[in-house]
Amino acid sequence: MPCSAPAPAPPIGEVRDWVEENKLHLAHWFTVDDLMFLFRGGRVSKTAAWAGTMLNIKPVMHVDDEGHLIPLEKVRGRKKSLNALVDHMEKSAVQPIDQQMVFITHGDCLEEAEYVAEQVKERFGVKEVVINYVDPVIGAHSGPGTMALFFLADKR
Repeated sequence: MPCSAPAPAPPIGEVRDWVEENKLHLAHWFTVDDLMFLFRGGRVSKTAAWAGTMLNIKPVMHVDDEGHLIPLEKVRGRKKSLNALVDHMEKSAVQPIDQQMVFITHGDCLEEAEYVAEQVKERFGVKEVVINYVDPVIGAHSGPGTMALFFLADKR
C-alpha cells in the first residue's frame, strides 16, 4: 500500500497569527522536587528551602503575563503536587479541554511525567500529550524532579 504524503504545514503567516492570538493563553504550571535549587537560584530564602524540605513542602507555581515566577500553592508530598498541577488545569483550561494538545516537561522523572499524562487523559479525555525533558537552563535553576504542565487557558 503506498504511503501518503504528510499534510502540508500551514503558511508561516497563519502560524504567526495563531501564536500572537494565543501567547497570553499558554498556561505553565509547575512544581519542583527539591527546594534547594530554588534557593541557589535566588527564588527562595535558605530558611524557606530548609524548612520546606524538612516538611516535604512542594510549591505549585506558574509564570504570569510579565514572565515572573509566582508561587500559588504549597502542598505536602510529591504526588499531591503532581495532582495539584492537573487540578489547576481543570480550573483554568480553555474548553473543550479534550481538543487540546497538552505538553509536559520533566527534569529526569519520566515515570512521574507519565503519571501526570495519564491523569490528564483520564480526567479530561485529552488525546495528545507530548512529554519532553526540561531544557538545561531551566533544569539548572529548578533541579531534577521538575514537572511542568502546559495547556491553553483563559489566561496565562
